[in-house]
Amino acid sequence: MSFFSGSLFFIFLIPALVPAVLLGLLGKPLRTYRNLLTVAMILLVYLPAPVQLLYLILYCVLALLLTTLFLSHRKKKGREPKVFYAALILALLPLIVCKCAAVFEVSVFGFLGISYLCFRVLIVLIEIHDGVITSVSPAGLLSYLLFFTSLSSGPIDRPRRFEKDDTAVFSREEYTELLYRGIYRIVLGAFYKFVCSEAMYYVLHTYIDGYQSPPYLVAYAYVYGLYLFFDFAGYSAMATGTSYLLGIRMPDNFNRPFLAVDLRDFWNRWHITLSSFFRDFVFTRFMIFAARKKAAGSRLQRASAGLILNMFLMGLWHGISIHYVLYGLYHGILLAVTEVFQKKSSFYKRNRQKPWYIACSWLLNLNIVMLGFLIFSGYLSEVWKELMH
Repeated sequence: MSFFSGSLFFIFLIPALVPAVLLGLLGKPLRTYRNLLTVAMILLVYLPAPVQLLYLILYCVLALLLTTLFLSHRKKKGREPKVFYAALILALLPLIVCKCAAVFEVSVFGFLGISYLCFRVLIVLIEIHDGVITSVSPAGLLSYLLFFTSLSSGPIDRPRRFEKDDTAVFSREEYTELLYRGIYRIVLGAFYKFVCSEAMYYVLHTYIDGYQSPPYLVAYAYVYGLYLFFDFAGYSAMATGTSYLLGIRMPDNFNRPFLAVDLRDFWNRWHITLSSFFRDFVFTRFMIFAARKKAAGSRLQRASAGLILNMFLMGLWHGISIHYVLYGLYHGILLAVTEVFQKKSSFYKRNRQKPWYIACSWLLNLNIVMLGFLIFSGYLSEVWKELMH
C-alpha cells in the first residue's frame, strides 16, 4: 500500500479528515491533530513493511543529528565549505546506496519516500549554510520532513513556507477558503488518477504495448505521456488538497504543462517543485561557481553547461538506468539549444510574439516532450531487445 492509493488508505483517511475540518471551522489550531494523523498514516502505510519503517526512522535520526550539529557548527565557525559538503554527502549517502543497490535488484536502505525526504533534508542544510535558517526545532523539523501527504512523492515544500502554515491558526473565513480549495483539488485529483489515468493505462496495455512499428511508437509516446500526467498530477492534486484541509498550503506541482510553448516553459509547469529544486540548488549554484572560477567560457556557455548538468542529475535521480540518464541528457541538451536559440537568434526575437510562431513552437514542443516521455518509459529498450531477437 502507498499514500493516496488503495481502498484501505482512503477508508482511513476520509473519516480522519473530519475532525480536522471541524477544528479548522472552529478556528482552532490544527498542528497537534495534523502531527498525530501523520504518525497514524505513516504507521498504516509502513507497518506492513517493518524494514522500511526502520529505515525511515534511522534516516530521520540521521537528519536530526546532521541538521543540529551542522547548525551548531555554522554558528560557531561560520561557513566552512568542507563541513558543508560533508553534511550534504552524509544526507545523500543512503539515497545513493539505495539507487546503486537497485541496479542489482537488491533493496538496501530503500523505503517509500526516501528521495523526497532526502531533498527536504538537503534544503534545510543548504539554507542553514546560507544563513537563511538560524534555528531548528526537532519537533518542527520532523513535522516538515514527515508530513504524510507529500512524504512519498512530493510536492517538495520549502521549510520556511511550511513553518509559516504549520504554526498558523486560521480564522473560520480563512479555513473555509482552504476547505473549498482543498475539496476541489481532491475531487480533481481523484478524477485524474482513478478515471483518466486508468483509462490511459488500459489503452496503453490493451492496444499499444508489444508493437514495434513507428505508428505504435508514436501512439505509445502520447498515451504514456498522458498516463504519466494524469497519474502524477492526480496524486499531487489529492496530496495538496488534503494538505489544505489540514491547514498546510502545499505548493502545486503542475500547471497545464501541455500548453507550454518551449522546454523552459514546460519545466516551469511540470513537476514544478522538483524542477525549482534543481534550478535553485544545482543550476544557480553551478552558475555562481563557474562565474567565480571563470570556467566554461561565456555566460551563455555556462548556462548551457549548467542546464545539461542539471537535467543529467535529474535523470540520474530517477534511477541509475540508461533510459533515465538518456532522458535527462535529452532534456538538458535541448534546453541548452533552446537557451542559445532564444539568446542569439534574430528570427526568434522578431517572431516570438506572433500567433503563428507561438502555435508552431507549441506543436514542436509537444512532440519533443512526448518523445522524451517515450525515452523515460524505457519502452524503446524493450523494443530494441525484441528486434535483436
